Amino acid sequence: MLHVGQLGWSWMYDGNSIVGSSIDLGKPYIFVAINYRVGGFGFMPGKEVLADGSSNLGLLDQRMGLEWVADNIAAFGGDPDKVTIWGESAGAISVFDQMALYDGDHTYKGKPLFRAGIMNSGSIVPADPVDCPKGQAIYDAVVKKAGCGSSSDTLNCLRDLPYATFLNAANSVPGILSYNSVALSYLPRPDGKVMTKSPDVSLSSNKYAAVPFIVGDQEDEGTLFSLFQTNITSSAKLVSYLNDIFFQGASKKDMEGLVNTYSPILTQGSPFGTGILNEVYPGFKRLAAILGDLVFTLTRRAFLEGTAANNPSVPSWSYLASYNYGFPILGTFHGSDLLQVFYGILPNDASKRIHSYYANFVYNMDPNDFSGGTNAKSKVSANWPQWSKNRQLVQFFANSAGYLKDDFRSNQYNWIKKNIAKLYI
Repeated sequence: MLHVGQLGWSWMYDGNSIVGSSIDLGKPYIFVAINYRVGGFGFMPGKEVLADGSSNLGLLDQRMGLEWVADNIAAFGGDPDKVTIWGESAGAISVFDQMALYDGDHTYKGKPLFRAGIMNSGSIVPADPVDCPKGQAIYDAVVKKAGCGSSSDTLNCLRDLPYATFLNAANSVPGILSYNSVALSYLPRPDGKVMTKSPDVSLSSNKYAAVPFIVGDQEDEGTLFSLFQTNITSSAKLVSYLNDIFFQGASKKDMEGLVNTYSPILTQGSPFGTGILNEVYPGFKRLAAILGDLVFTLTRRAFLEGTAANNPSVPSWSYLASYNYGFPILGTFHGSDLLQVFYGILPNDASKRIHSYYANFVYNMDPNDFSGGTNAKSKVSANWPQWSKNRQLVQFFANSAGYLKDDFRSNQYNWIKKNIAKLYI
């Protein structure tokens, strides 16, 4: 399990519930949560970091964790040839990053480190290089805050700092639960060596390890990240916000084109399907729809299209979770799958179905293959169609599931797909 890249720790992902479920289903598996450096410790940008060869340390920590699994999991009763990597949020993004690291070389001692992937809320994040202007501004701000500005070697100065001093300096730049939202200060960026290219380019050039995967989203991914921008109350302010904070390489006209594909009418915004309700401030639901689509939901569709085109024989499955429909303000918000699925706090139909599908997938790389294990109760009634067959999603509700054509918000998707090179953060 790979977890969030801005904050988090391995023990916040207690695998007891989901492992217990796998045992009940007759398909027990071993759960390993990997700690890795996050924030400024793992993803510091800047030309100094690039020249030193110290970029994307968090991804290298993850890779080292996978190598540990390869070397040691047999001693715990596991099979190093049957590893599925699984992540949520930045961890889901990290799953594809691990697929794309070293241009898709995921071997260790001559064997693949993993054979399949599960991505909950995240896939590709187009990103400028480690030494891009935005990245350099982050580095320079941390250096200044740390009191290293006058040093002849600012990177070594940062390394020599007491832990708490560096931590405070690294956290002085905007965080994820702030006005800047998901325009992250720290994220994986291309360095020409570990992450050789932006993830979207690795995808389009087929430079990744093509393994079967499951990828999906919460229906209202953007609501949680749109709570802190109460001054963005008009289309013009929204255009400026996206241009100044997110996509500095795009033009104002570009951002106007994006914003104009999203209606300001309340009934069209997120949380979706809630009519005129849940508008926290003027423009909230529109911004939530945009951020959710750009970072998660519609980039997922682009990811699926790319993988299906590059490797049509490699299967994939996708979903949309709507089990929190009606929850005030946030709807089925980003991270709600941790409560519903991972921890199983609400042992409803959705969690039972997903546990079963995932156990089948871990065993057989197919959520519909119920073979193996010891208990036929792992079977669920609904077949989960491969995405490439008819571009169909399974939509999970609290107490039922159905199918959904993956063509919603097609105008917005077409604009994003056509302009993805302008949407680098």
